[in-house]
Amino acid sequence: MDITDLRTIAPDLKLTENGWWASPTLSAVSYPHDGNSLCFAVEDSSFWFQHRNRCILEVMKRFPPPGTLFDIGGGNGCVARAIQGSGYDVVLVEPGLTGVQNSVKRGITRVVRASLDDVVTRPETIPAVGLFDVVEHVQDDSAFLSKINRYLTPKGRVYITVPAYQWLWSKEDINGGHSRRYTLQTLTRLLSNTGYIIDFSTYLFGFLPLPVFLCRALPHRLGFAPKQGSQEKVRSDHDPTNGLVARVLDKLTRRELSRIAKHDSLRWGGSCLVVARKDPGGDLD
Repeated sequence: MDITDLRTIAPDLKLTENGWWASPTLSAVSYPHDGNSLCFAVEDSSFWFQHRNRCILEVMKRFPPPGTLFDIGGGNGCVARAIQGSGYDVVLVEPGLTGVQNSVKRGITRVVRASLDDVVTRPETIPAVGLFDVVEHVQDDSAFLSKINRYLTPKGRVYITVPAYQWLWSKEDINGGHSRRYTLQTLTRLLSNTGYIIDFSTYLFGFLPLPVFLCRALPHRLGFAPKQGSQEKVRSDHDPTNGLVARVLDKLTRRELSRIAKHDSLRWGGSCLVVARKDPGGDLD
């Protein structure tokens, strides 16, 4: 089921002269005010963003969305553009003005400036939801996922990525507005407790936990406080200029993608990726 008119699920939405839809209300979210600007400058060349996109699309081939996918907290449209380019119907929902503007520039067909609570008011209206590095920003993740479950149609699916391992917690998480990090066990348990059946789960970026621990988590534990991320630092983290490093990263990410294409769940990594569907027998009330 593809949703052709957004006002069927959110009657108060208005189409602006700038090309995006807008809600009359705009709820606050836990995300840095300059986060979308910093990411937009590196997303297209970043090994991290591009590998995550490829992995998301790979699992969608095996577990396709049963209709329009709502990319909640979709930022600059990096993931939405990849999903849209693969032939899926997608709606990007993003409260930040910068992210909305960048998404329109990227050619996302339908963009809504709002948060989830501002858009959806009717139960069982959304076929699929993408939460790509979003859940870690939500203070009450259980209530958030329960709410999304109620909005999903009976055969609805959710696709989630989150940062892995609380022992990798650092100043970067604090600056990024994170509330926590996850393991596959804690994330799948959370989903099971909020009315979902797990279709597939895996770690991503198996080569990142050690360098993240040494360069971020350990200094944080020792009391070192790095400066707020600058554009130069974000670019150096995501787009290595060293040719050898770039080739190694390419080889490692290709190997991971090949395993995921075979539906092989990786047991270690810097991020978690989970596909789940609404439990038709679940009762969250």
